[in-house]
Amino acid sequence: MANAMYSTRTISIEHVTIISTKTFDDVRAKLESLAPQIDQGIFTLLRYRESTRALRELQACPALTIFGQRDHGALLTIAGLSHRSIQYDIGNPLTASKMTRHQLSAGLYAPIRVLLRESGDRGAMFEYDRPASVFGQFGNEDVNIVAQQLDRDLRALLEAAAS
Repeated sequence: MANAMYSTRTISIEHVTIISTKTFDDVRAKLESLAPQIDQGIFTLLRYRESTRALRELQACPALTIFGQRDHGALLTIAGLSHRSIQYDIGNPLTASKMTRHQLSAGLYAPIRVLLRESGDRGAMFEYDRPASVFGQFGNEDVNIVAQQLDRDLRALLEAAAS
């Protein structure tokens, strides 16, 4: 690594858990109704430098959308286990751009990863790392302000889906 530098630092992260007595299927359906899939056409507009039109489209979107999802529960079948667990990427491109314009490295954490998993006999739970704690590592007040709003938006979305 003669031409590369490597460094590490330790950061503190707040982990959040929201527990629901509703079934996994009910919580999943509610989350996906409250935060729809992102319209991939927005990224096509951006690729073709239609930023004004993309901005209009994004401004009409909900505060948070689902960028993607992975079925982690299905992976466990390899080990002979059966647990329902979906990892979601949840965010908003405008919110991300408000952070990355001040600190490009914030793009590493946007969108936010949220895990929905079975809990106990019939319930479900969300887990995620609190955005303000994750983005706080950059020490940028502009990023922190946006991350604090993202905290509020994400918590409200997940609590609504869980209740």
